[in-house]
Amino acid sequence: MIKAGEISEIIRRQIQEFEGETDLTEIGRVIEVGDGIARVYGLERAMAGELLTFPQDIVGMVLNLEEDNIGAVLLGEDRAIREGDVVKRTGRIAQVPVGEPLVGRVVNALGQPIDGKGPIDAKEFRPIERYAPGVVDRRPVKEPLQTGLKAIDAMIPIGRGQRELIIGDRQTGKTAIAIDTILNQKGQGVYCFYVAVG
Repeated sequence: MIKAGEISEIIRRQIQEFEGETDLTEIGRVIEVGDGIARVYGLERAMAGELLTFPQDIVGMVLNLEEDNIGAVLLGEDRAIREGDVVKRTGRIAQVPVGEPLVGRVVNALGQPIDGKGPIDAKEFRPIERYAPGVVDRRPVKEPLQTGLKAIDAMIPIGRGQRELIIGDRQTGKTAIAIDTILNQKGQGVYCFYVAVG
């Protein structure tokens, strides 16, 4: 038989040992969503470039800071987001891992691996949005870079580290030129990055 004194003693002990933890999280709500952009109300202290967490594990990045709401670009499928959904701040500016551990890996826009080879053990991170060094601060372009395509190498002098624009209609071989150029750098100590945007 359970005695009333024992029950009150158990309750008293639980009250004494209770440790209340407060978790302060700044949250907002989606007021409008469309074309990969979400307007969020209630995140007054959000920073430009900060990452936000949306439902369905979708991440957004703050781009517009307006008086009563913020605009965030969604780095995921916007059809999963609805008006009224809860949005939380992460307190982290959008950044990606950099350095040797990324060589040979395939990553998404947030630097997360999508090649099935496990996590990237990066020691260093850099913000996605940052100022490029001025022209005077950059190293001069003085080494040639061969594409491996004779017609291009004969007509157009390309320097290593120089930016080069490839313009053309769809299905005319722009990507093929870029991939051939990457393959031609094998064994020459040149790091090549292929960025797919679209």
